[in-house]
Amino acid sequence: MNPSTAQAGVIVDELVRNDVRHVVLTPGSRNAALAMALHDAAEHGRLALHVRIDERSAGFLALGLTKGGGRPAAVVCTSGTAAANLHPAVLEAYHSGAGLLTITADRPPELHGTGANQTIDQRGLFGPAAVAVEFPIAERREGQNQVWRGLVCRAVAQAEHGRPVQLNVPFREPLVPTFEPRWPEPLDGRPEGLRWTTSAAPVLMPGSRVDFPLPARTLVVFGSGRDDRARAAATVAATAGWPAVAEPSGLAAAAGGGATVLRCGALLLSAGELPPALRPDAVVVVGRPTLSRGVRGLMGRVPVYGIGDHPQWTDPQYVATHVRGWLDLDDMSHVDDVDPGWLPAWTGADASATTVVEKLLGEESWPTGLQLAADVVEALPAGATLFLGSSNPVRDVDLVAEPRADLRVQANRGVAGIDGNVSTAAGVALAQDGPAYALIGDLTLLHDLNGLLVGPPERRPDLTVVVHNDDGGGIFTLLEQGAAEYQRGFERVFGTPHGADLAALCAGYRVPHTLVTDRAQLRDALAPAEGLRVVEVRSNRALLRDLHARLRAAVADALR
Repeated sequence: MNPSTAQAGVIVDELVRNDVRHVVLTPGSRNAALAMALHDAAEHGRLALHVRIDERSAGFLALGLTKGGGRPAAVVCTSGTAAANLHPAVLEAYHSGAGLLTITADRPPELHGTGANQTIDQRGLFGPAAVAVEFPIAERREGQNQVWRGLVCRAVAQAEHGRPVQLNVPFREPLVPTFEPRWPEPLDGRPEGLRWTTSAAPVLMPGSRVDFPLPARTLVVFGSGRDDRARAAATVAATAGWPAVAEPSGLAAAAGGGATVLRCGALLLSAGELPPALRPDAVVVVGRPTLSRGVRGLMGRVPVYGIGDHPQWTDPQYVATHVRGWLDLDDMSHVDDVDPGWLPAWTGADASATTVVEKLLGEESWPTGLQLAADVVEALPAGATLFLGSSNPVRDVDLVAEPRADLRVQANRGVAGIDGNVSTAAGVALAQDGPAYALIGDLTLLHDLNGLLVGPPERRPDLTVVVHNDDGGGIFTLLEQGAAEYQRGFERVFGTPHGADLAALCAGYRVPHTLVTDRAQLRDALAPAEGLRVVEVRSNRALLRDLHARLRAAVADALR
């Protein structure tokens, strides 16, 4: 056994012992020993192996597997730019608190700085976005088995704390098994399949609990983050009679804790000055809300108390008075009182807003992005998983969809890029049982077309990708640059129409494609089915800005 084969076998064995259930592999030369060890482990049923040819898509697939499975998943690649292509997924993992493991094969130290092929300095390649675990070069000598296993345990422990990790492993040739003398020491792990080193889960310190007064007229905003933390805070909202505004990725946890989640909360907060009956005395922010400017605007007008789930708490406007790590029913003594009229005032306003929203959308020609978002959420079977693409789809669901606590909603809200969304959704689908869906835009699909590329031997996700195709960047229509005075150059530099034939692209990837033109066809297309498929819905982007303006005006009128 040669050193590269020995080291790779130990690394893979210790990953399995550390309960790493999914590994995504991209082909390469320098990672050949790892590829062979992973293939052997998969053939023996020790882990699930997913092979992809595009490192950027592979990184996001592993991220989806991490999010969907609730355990660190790993992605393995060769040296050079292959490793650099994992950077977008690592950044998303870091900012969303997902413990993604990246295993980057490297050239041996003596080849660095020599002009050797596919050789870069990839030590700590991802900077502060990933914990760097550097492996020593393997050599034929005793005393290395425990080092390799210990380093894997350290890496997984960091990932279990929600931190991305880069395991950088240099390999010398030969990179494939060779007939060599027996290894000079046993390469076994701990008895009974145990980890080489076990470590304790993170403990919440008592000092991170709420220790300040919370007024009766408090509004709670739930963003993305830890579900257990959101559920705990939601029990307080339910007991104290506080209304809740929940972004799609935080909705299930908020509702699961008993909070009253407003359907049109984001619209109400975007409708201008709130009437006196709805003005809160404080806002409690749980997790990391990123979608609504109305929510951010409210934070600047009243005291803000954060219940944070990330070392960098959410406060882009620097207005937070207190930030703590936990809020639950043990903290009810800090709630000043219960205002019996506070929650009914908000639910009444929410009902009025819902009425005008449904009326306005009902009078519009189908489809619009808002109608599509509401229809998709309504049509999905209970227990389904829904991945929401960055840009407009997640915002459309946030604005108008009926809150459903029986759906598992995922989204890449760490840095909210449109890259890798198809692959992340596929990873989530592969890690979970039941039907899975994604609602994304056309540019998001084009950014990650290789997320549709699944080789014949590979397990395909049961995933229906609904693509809202408005031929370009619809979200820019709603931003400042979409105003009439900027129209001269808007289409070329912001709208970016592409005219791509999505049906032809899907055919090239051998992925079934359906174009739907009415609600009945959409409902039929969303029936649970096996395999990967794309459902395309086309709309006119030119109507978007006016529709949103009329929607906000209608909700503002309802409030008055």
